[in-house]
Amino acid sequence: MLDVLIIGSGGAGLTAALAAKDISTVDGVGLGNASILVVGKAYPTNSQTSMAQGGMNAALGNVGEDHISAHIADTIKSARGLCDEDMVRQMCADAPQTIQWLGSIGVPFSRLDNGKSGVETVAQRQMGGASAKRACYAQDYTGLKILHTLYDTCLKEKIDFLDEHYFLNLITEDGTAKGATFLNIRTGEVKQINAKSVIIATGGYGSLYHGYTTNAYGSTGDGVAAVLRAGGAVSDMEFVQFHPTALKSSSILISESARGEGGYLVNSDGERFVDELKPRDEVARAIFEEFQKDKEVFLDVRHLGEEKLMELLPQEVALCKLHEHVNPAKELIPIKPVAHYSMGGIDVDYALEVTGIKGCFAVGECSNAKVHGANRLGGNSLLEITAFGKFAGENAYKHAVYASNKKADETQLQQDKKEIEAIYAKEDAINFYEKRQALGKLFYEKVGIVRDNVNLTKAMEEVIAMQVLQKKMGIGDKNRGNNTNLIEYLEFQNALLLAPTIISAALARDESRGAHYKVGFETQDDEKFKQHIVLQWKD
Repeated sequence: MLDVLIIGSGGAGLTAALAAKDISTVDGVGLGNASILVVGKAYPTNSQTSMAQGGMNAALGNVGEDHISAHIADTIKSARGLCDEDMVRQMCADAPQTIQWLGSIGVPFSRLDNGKSGVETVAQRQMGGASAKRACYAQDYTGLKILHTLYDTCLKEKIDFLDEHYFLNLITEDGTAKGATFLNIRTGEVKQINAKSVIIATGGYGSLYHGYTTNAYGSTGDGVAAVLRAGGAVSDMEFVQFHPTALKSSSILISESARGEGGYLVNSDGERFVDELKPRDEVARAIFEEFQKDKEVFLDVRHLGEEKLMELLPQEVALCKLHEHVNPAKELIPIKPVAHYSMGGIDVDYALEVTGIKGCFAVGECSNAKVHGANRLGGNSLLEITAFGKFAGENAYKHAVYASNKKADETQLQQDKKEIEAIYAKEDAINFYEKRQALGKLFYEKVGIVRDNVNLTKAMEEVIAMQVLQKKMGIGDKNRGNNTNLIEYLEFQNALLLAPTIISAALARDESRGAHYKVGFETQDDEKFKQHIVLQWKD
């Protein structure tokens, strides 16, 4: 029986694994070396973390004056007050030592030539909503380089991995996590993994906006859905951040670092219409307003010059050339806002333990640790997955020290085997891929940047209609091994399960706060709505 089972092999999961391994080797704590397994549906280097480009916040003050108190204040301001200030303080206070730790394991941050050493040489840039140049970066490949370094370090520490395993369900007994069930993607076998504690680090649910998101197709909230099915709680599901600058044709992210380095936003008349470094919700709405006037919007970085672009933003240059066939050094970049980050997710307490399920912890974008509130501050996502990843790993191992060795029975395993067989046996009368595309368009248009209760109600009706039609949706590929048709069907099931939670919370919140902007209720109402909307299934 494992000490710690980690589900999800992105930055949060890898950091948690290293932390659990580290704390288990300290004299006087627990059982000695922990047995740790990281399970992912893809490979670690494919995770969403690799797509985080711009930087990671830490108040180092390497480029101008900055303080942890200012980082805390900026985070709370961006969150529109809908955050837990104690959790925000912990995250921001841990940031400098987290950068130091990442540097110590080999993350190649861009450096200043300032005659100093260590963390004091880390280069920093300004991101939207920040009062200082605070984002530590590695060109515009920050997430990728952090992810690869974490993975390399896990391999050095001989942490075990199980790749290409799709997370089906948590196994619980008397409200306590005892492991999880998985589908082996390569073979089609359903298996059970027993563990004393479980960490869920499966990422967000941005791909409900299929075709209108910077996220990979697989970001369908699998972990969030599994927690709901197991009796755990979710919160703040209505808060979905729209990134202002995605490429118009492909929805590929163009990092906020492009604006942080001095890029402009201009409309088709050549006019700058917004302060580019305002928080993301404000910039996204400003672009939306230009669209409502039948104007196009572009990112303009031509004035930065080709040399600076290739030094600081080489990935953005390559993405623009590949996907939009424009050279940013000479041409305007056509952009649009698309769904980017889910602030809500699995409801957790101060130890990152899931509300309603003991011994189960959640970290990263799947988790609502109450630090992002109504609008995440740019540069805080990479900080959260590493600072809180360590915290989750330590807490999960401490739980495992005192947890029972008794394995769970196979009730959940047998149930999941039957459900997979039922999917193979279903008729394939309705193409679920068409419905997946329709769900993405529906959410972008009716549960998007600007919302109203009439369209939210229509969206709920259409989602319920899709759920009814599920009985006529199946898979055409009946092969057992490497069946991507089956995996995408399971992901779509999770998306349809989560869709009503987002709409319900959005309907209930009759105010505008951060990323949730509602016509008819354009002001922030602290008296009624300075609170988290928590949803949980009850027997």
